[in-house]
Amino acid sequence: MTLILASTSASRRTLLDAAGISCDAVAPGVDEDELKAALKGEGATARAIADALAEAKAVKISRRHPEALVLGGDQMLALDDGTTFDKAADMPELRRQLMRLRGESHRLISALVIAEGGRAIWRHVDTARLHVRMFSEEWLDSYLAAEGETLLWGVGGYRIEERGVQLFSRIEGDQFTIRGLPLLPLLDYLRTRGEIPA
Repeated sequence: MTLILASTSASRRTLLDAAGISCDAVAPGVDEDELKAALKGEGATARAIADALAEAKAVKISRRHPEALVLGGDQMLALDDGTTFDKAADMPELRRQLMRLRGESHRLISALVIAEGGRAIWRHVDTARLHVRMFSEEWLDSYLAAEGETLLWGVGGYRIEERGVQLFSRIEGDQFTIRGLPLLPLLDYLRTRGEIPA
């Protein structure tokens, strides 16, 4: 099996490597901001946006590599009132986002799509609910200083596998979903296809 990850996400690549799934990573070159703005303009839900972005990435690379399985993924962070957050552009914006999330719960939606021959053949969307504790501004500043701009790589500005776990009082959902790759359904699909041993 040739698996291509249509992403430059270090977290997704790390999760696949740790699970023993070898893949090549290729930047998808999708204008996510434009597609996201169009979908939001149409009133699409956060779940639908994550799914559409994952599909766009997978299909675009699949058209260039029709013989491979191409995995695309995307995440959306949504509040219960429908407000969504994108990856912060810089550290001051990330600080504002985290202050907005403080003391609140939100949903983190992770979508995966596999494409083959230029079309989507499998998809999975999972949601985790995260409850952010009432941290102090001093703690937040120390967290941002310690973790630095690597926090800008993911929506939400946290990494639960590291110091970011301290942002939360409670987490409901799968850690793989939170890290951007609902791994167990993906592995099950690859086993069902006979791509990895059962």
